[in-house]
Amino acid sequence: MPYPLPTLSAEVRDALSARRPLVALESTVITHGLPWPQNLELARQLEATVRAGGACPATIAVLQGEVKVGLSDAELAHLAQAPGVIKVSRRDYGVAVAQKRDGGTTVAGTMIAAQWAGIRVFATGGIGGVHRGLGEARLDISADLPELARTPVVVVCAGAKAILDLPATLEWLETHGVPVIGYGTDEFPAFYSRTSGLRLAARADTAAEAALLVKAMWDLDLNSGALLCVPVPEADARPAAEMNTAIEQALREAAAAGVRGSAVTPYLLARMAALTEGHSLAANLALLKNNARVAAEVAGELGKLHLKT
Repeated sequence: MPYPLPTLSAEVRDALSARRPLVALESTVITHGLPWPQNLELARQLEATVRAGGACPATIAVLQGEVKVGLSDAELAHLAQAPGVIKVSRRDYGVAVAQKRDGGTTVAGTMIAAQWAGIRVFATGGIGGVHRGLGEARLDISADLPELARTPVVVVCAGAKAILDLPATLEWLETHGVPVIGYGTDEFPAFYSRTSGLRLAARADTAAEAALLVKAMWDLDLNSGALLCVPVPEADARPAAEMNTAIEQALREAAAAGVRGSAVTPYLLARMAALTEGHSLAANLALLKNNARVAAEVAGELGKLHLKT
């Protein structure tokens, strides 16, 4: 039998029924991204930002094996402190449901549940991608990328995490037909930095333009996801040279410590925060809130358009 629809909060269910704009939010930033109580504060701020933009927030997670779209404040607080929470991507849903686990959804995991619920817009910080390095590291490609190639959700982000190989990540997305749209920019943002030197083929300067681009794609039955790349706010951006120096040091330390697989990204992000004396974390928090704001605007504009079903 097909998997049942996820459990929707009353707020999300009402918004869907009334055709009000919705924005999906991931939960790994709560479960694996930040320490308590900063993680709960951020989760609340992101939901408040979406609401201020006229959309309904839908934070997605797995709680005791139940896929939830839209969390109560008590559920957010539980996720922010619960021990043993797993990351949930496509491969992990079956395990999380069967074993009745608590799980924070990754970019890929959030896209899947958003599609199940009928939500088309998702705000995050940065996507995963192709890792830097040669050999085995070169084969470390985030599950976010293939999900973008097959799941029709607009992902509003600040590009890919800067610890990754940005040219290789952009090339992967091009090869697999994922539109990458610069929001007010002609370049792929570099997460902490506003520019990367990597030119993009598409640009939208307003939320209405972005909505028209993805509507045209889906009307043509090109049912992949799309990336809407929003540069980090200028006041919070860090110089690319400064960040690359810290990234290279963090990568050397990770290799020396034997950090591998899914542990690499959280290790690198933590080391980046330490090496930059908190500047990378401040930029990360700023871009998360900015992306939530833009996503609410895009969801509102997309809601005004009649999408082909």
